[in-house]
Amino acid sequence: MNGCENAIEIKGLTKRYDGFTLDKLSFNVPKGSIMGFIGQNGAGKSTTINTILNIVKPDEGEIKVMGLDHIKDEQEVKRNIAAVFDELPFNEQLNANDIDFIFADLFEKWDSKTFFGYLERFALPRKKKFGQFSKGMKMKLQIASALSHGAKLLIMDEATTGLDPVVRSEILDIFLEYLQDENNSILMSSHITSDLEKIADSVTFIDKGRLLLTGYKDDILDSHAVLKCTKSDFAEIEKSDFVSARLTDFGAEVMVADKALALRKYSGLTADKTTLEEIMLFYVNRDKKEWR
Repeated sequence: MNGCENAIEIKGLTKRYDGFTLDKLSFNVPKGSIMGFIGQNGAGKSTTINTILNIVKPDEGEIKVMGLDHIKDEQEVKRNIAAVFDELPFNEQLNANDIDFIFADLFEKWDSKTFFGYLERFALPRKKKFGQFSKGMKMKLQIASALSHGAKLLIMDEATTGLDPVVRSEILDIFLEYLQDENNSILMSSHITSDLEKIADSVTFIDKGRLLLTGYKDDILDSHAVLKCTKSDFAEIEKSDFVSARLTDFGAEVMVADKALALRKYSGLTADKTTLEEIMLFYVNRDKKEWR
């Protein structure tokens, strides 16, 4: 492996479908960190992930994984990636013992001891068919197998959706353990922003196939704020100074991307801390500018 600083580098990624375009997407996932990949359903998160995994062919752009070309060096790249999807990709008739047998053949670094260790930790049975597993059990099984072949990059597509909070918390803890090794990295797509708020180092927001924001989570949360103001105050704020505004009967809540500038310019207003969920909501409404 070369001494590359980024686990994933995406430059100008474009994929056109009828009615949807992933449009010149560029962002990096820093090595040794977890990036939250955020957007509404249909924003283009799965298309991006499937392109990284070379399941979908891009129309333009380039992707490097661990410094390697994701198409030319596909075999080498795939040895170092583990992907976890919303749906279980294994046959429902199989059980965990079968997976151990199959994967020992598939992955040169497959580690049965690690795999069965995770099964025990997750209280998953070895002989029960996957068809009888609950959604949470299926997700834990995917994660157990993903983390048992020495992968340096874990790619999760909406993996915590539909799981109860206890299971989600358990899974997030395991991700943090996995990141104790500084060579390991995670790209985790989700529209459940509270999970990402807890564990992500950086975030990338996309909407309708376009990049809205990418950067360190704390920087994004620190620079953004919601100004609460009366109707007359709101009338004074220049359109170019805010992302979008939620109008209420009493006034407006206004999302700004540069809190320091806004407070200098509109000194009478107070700025409230914001969340990733709020930021997503205000950006998604940026074309309307004003909404209720």
